[in-house]
Amino acid sequence: MPHNMSKDTVHQGVLRQFKRYLFRNRFGDVLVHRGKLDIDQLRHALAVQKRTGDSLGEILVSRGLISRWDLRTTLAIQTSIRTVVTLVTLSAGIIGFSAKISYAGNLKDIPATITLASVSSEQIAGVYKTSLFGTAERASTDLSAFTKWSDMFERFHRDVSRESSSKVIQDWKMDISDLRGKSLVDMADGVNNLMNKVRYIGDSKNWGKSDYWETPIEFLTRGGDCEDFAIAKYASLRALGVPEHLMRIAIVKDMQKGIPHAILIVYTDQGPMILDNQIKKMARASSIFHYKPIFSINRSAWWVHTDQSVGATQIASASR
Repeated sequence: MPHNMSKDTVHQGVLRQFKRYLFRNRFGDVLVHRGKLDIDQLRHALAVQKRTGDSLGEILVSRGLISRWDLRTTLAIQTSIRTVVTLVTLSAGIIGFSAKISYAGNLKDIPATITLASVSSEQIAGVYKTSLFGTAERASTDLSAFTKWSDMFERFHRDVSRESSSKVIQDWKMDISDLRGKSLVDMADGVNNLMNKVRYIGDSKNWGKSDYWETPIEFLTRGGDCEDFAIAKYASLRALGVPEHLMRIAIVKDMQKGIPHAILIVYTDQGPMILDNQIKKMARASSIFHYKPIFSINRSAWWVHTDQSVGATQIASASR
């Protein structure tokens, strides 16, 4: 960072970049942004479309200006961009930047009564971070847009104080207690296996809402969907003493299913590991090729992920 550039300036730059991507949502604009067309080619094709009524994509393919692969991938990116507009509008932050600024230090950690252990330096020796799925990333500590994330922590603290939660908490702590003192990889693997046994149920059926981020207590009581699995795994590892900076909830685009999805990333001495309710066993990030990261988040910051090959941010909703 240049010495004359403040952290606030950097944060605002990240958000401005993200905002530009949100509004670059027309098919032709995406093609130009990806370097597949120049402006003159796009204008000519739009004139042909106006005259013939044919789809812009078919016109460009038939004239050899783009390939079928370019057509499919650009449509996928366009769909993702439009989907995220809904997400951030509901989250009340990124589009208008009118929400009250909320920085990472203001977020509560998991309740102290859940904590079972602290991780020793030997357990995390040799941990390193690599780019997630080959993307570049830029960080910001302004978490004001991510109200579902911050609200979950507030509700989590309330859940823990309720007498009705005591049995769930007791069983949860007992289930993960055998993992204390193990290596980071073994703890992550054990938590992943344990939480993947919980029932999957969509938010609409479970809560009557299109997107609801559950507390771990709610998840263990009622089941949940992808982000709820990821949050419960995150909280379980925090309870075992895993430091915040070694974990992130990541919202990705599942390129096979064409839908957004949530996973937990744990950085270990064997590289980043993926804890995923769609994949039975924990897997190395380097072995997974059908996910495109959109953003990732923990209590200290959030990161926007950029496709290094084309300079385009992969964007989608955090809902499933």
